[in-house]
Amino acid sequence: MSALFLRRCRRLAVLLAVLAFLPSAPAQAAPPELPDQIAAAWRTDPLYVDPAMRAGFPQAELDRIKAAAASADFNVYVALIPRTPYLREERSLDLPTLLQARVGEPGLYLVWTVRDKYWSGVETMVRPAGLRGRSLVSVQLDDKQDNKIVNDRPAPKIVRTIQQASTAYDGRALPAIPATDLRQDTPRRTEPSTTDKEDRSVFVGMGIGGLIGFVLVLTLVLRRGRRRPATRRGGTATPVTGVRTQADRWIPKAGRAIRALEKQKSHTSLQLDLRDDARARLDAAKTLRAGGNDDVLALAGAYVLARQAFQVASSDDLLPPCFFDPTHPSGTVRAAWSDDTEVPACRTCAKTVEQGKTPRGLLVSRKSGLFGSDLVPYWTLDPEDNPMTATGFGALSDDLAERVTRVYGGVR
Repeated sequence: MSALFLRRCRRLAVLLAVLAFLPSAPAQAAPPELPDQIAAAWRTDPLYVDPAMRAGFPQAELDRIKAAAASADFNVYVALIPRTPYLREERSLDLPTLLQARVGEPGLYLVWTVRDKYWSGVETMVRPAGLRGRSLVSVQLDDKQDNKIVNDRPAPKIVRTIQQASTAYDGRALPAIPATDLRQDTPRRTEPSTTDKEDRSVFVGMGIGGLIGFVLVLTLVLRRGRRRPATRRGGTATPVTGVRTQADRWIPKAGRAIRALEKQKSHTSLQLDLRDDARARLDAAKTLRAGGNDDVLALAGAYVLARQAFQVASSDDLLPPCFFDPTHPSGTVRAAWSDDTEVPACRTCAKTVEQGKTPRGLLVSRKSGLFGSDLVPYWTLDPEDNPMTATGFGALSDDLAERVTRVYGGVR
């Protein structure tokens, strides 16, 4: 009995000792959020590399980025991080702005993320008060080789962005891009082989025969159904009337917000910038509305730009549209549409993407054959034909107002 009693006493003493120690152990504080981590690291080094990436990161890439940043006449802050679920939730497009707010200094802020082996980045350029010059976006649009830079390593595009920012600041000419930084196109064979020549002869013969048959069929069809109406497949087109109503409601609403901002007695440099930005978006919206009474693409673009002009003038958060349908609520969620593509989407469309489906989207008419047309999502159209398609109504790049002004001119 005594031995059993002693063992129980020892166990009780150990338990009491553990309980006595626990309250005195310091509680571990939650790690700071990613923007706070980066901003704190930038106080000592303006080039931040995520700790998990530092060991295997090529030093030559870092040295090249540092050299380009040192040659600039303004502050350059760079963050290299992996793409994580946190960035999808917090909308990585806003991260440079959040970082600049924490640092509080003018300069160029770049955040580059990597998924698998492909890099992509977002940036914002904040000028000192009173300093004027070109916008960074306009310089990038004029840089014809910007989209040909490799994306399997970060330095080439980051260095080019720093050069573009320098051009925006003082108008200096952009230097040439090294050939090693450009994607290499597959060389084309100029002299056809013997087999190619034989195949070409066969195809020419088949083409002549097909052309004769096509003319015969066309003649018969024209005789039998000259007035046959065009067929539409794929559902119902997005109603033009509803989009036109939205544009007509938001354009005057944005105008009132801008006038209210202008009536304030004193303006900070930030408020003046917001006013100019809101005016540019509203002018582009009016341009699209004046020339696109029955064009759903133009009307939707006018609606998006007017809504954003209101947001800017009201000092609200500037939100991108839903990529799939710009007439939906703003794109507050990042939707992983494919392995290497994320787009802003409304909650409904984002949920559809999560289920492995493609949202219905903004449907427009596209010619199909000689006598019919198909209804297709707008993003399947040729981006060269329309600035709304090229930018996803501003969801893919926030330069829709500039492109509209360039393509269609000023307010009509």
